[in-house]
Amino acid sequence: QLQLVESGGALVQPGGSLRLSCAASRSTLDYYAIGWFRQAPGKEREGVACIRSSGGSINLADSVKGRFTISRDNAKNTVYLQMNSLKPEDTAVYYCAADRTDYYCSPYVGSYDYWGQGTQVTVSS
Repeated sequence: QLQLVESGGALVQPGGSLRLSCAASRSTLDYYAIGWFRQAPGKEREGVACIRSSGGSINLADSVKGRFTISRDNAKNTVYLQMNSLKPEDTAVYYCAADRTDYYCSPYVGSYDYWGQGTQVTVSS
């Protein structure tokens, strides 16, 4: 069974950058679509970005377009989320998730089969 572990979350000032990592163990990520989601206090979990096994990727949230980039390194069994020009409203727990069907990049939480434990990102001065 696939196990996902996120890392890279931190406290950062507005305008700063972070790179989150989603490392897989017990199985390969090669055949999964991987999504990054986030959940702020009192809000629903929302999709941020997704990348398919083919490498095709999309942003799932309009608010991150032009600032966040998702990528994958299958040799390292890891997916990344590069976050630039961070804003206070990006503050949330960030989760990665794997969809074994890889039919498309779904924005829906229910489409994903495996989840990591999350990593906290706080954007504040």
